[in-house]
Amino acid sequence: MLILIAEDDELILKTIEHKLLKEGHDVILTRNGKDAIDTLQKEDIDIAIADIMMPFASGIEILSAIRSMNKKIPVIMLSSMGQEEVILNAFDLGASDFIVKPFSPNELMLRIKRFTPN
Repeated sequence: MLILIAEDDELILKTIEHKLLKEGHDVILTRNGKDAIDTLQKEDIDIAIADIMMPFASGIEILSAIRSMNKKIPVIMLSSMGQEEVILNAFDLGASDFIVKPFSPNELMLRIKRFTPN
């Protein structure tokens, strides 16, 4: 399974990458929203994980780009802002899940497994 991670916090990015690789997934790392959108246009991604607050394009813009490309992939949004308005907006735009930082890598894996075929 190919998973795109769009996260500008290097520690979180590397933590997620390590956990996903350990679980046998392939990953593509992007550190800003523009690179994430460019990658989504070129690659056949199975799941996207996107931080809300990203340079050049926000996680919300990444989510909107995915939906405008008619890609039906699950999108897990990450944010340090647990504000209800932000969460509701993400779900209104088609987010599959939302995790508030800080979070456990094991929790993220459980959520990813919900979107993977058995």
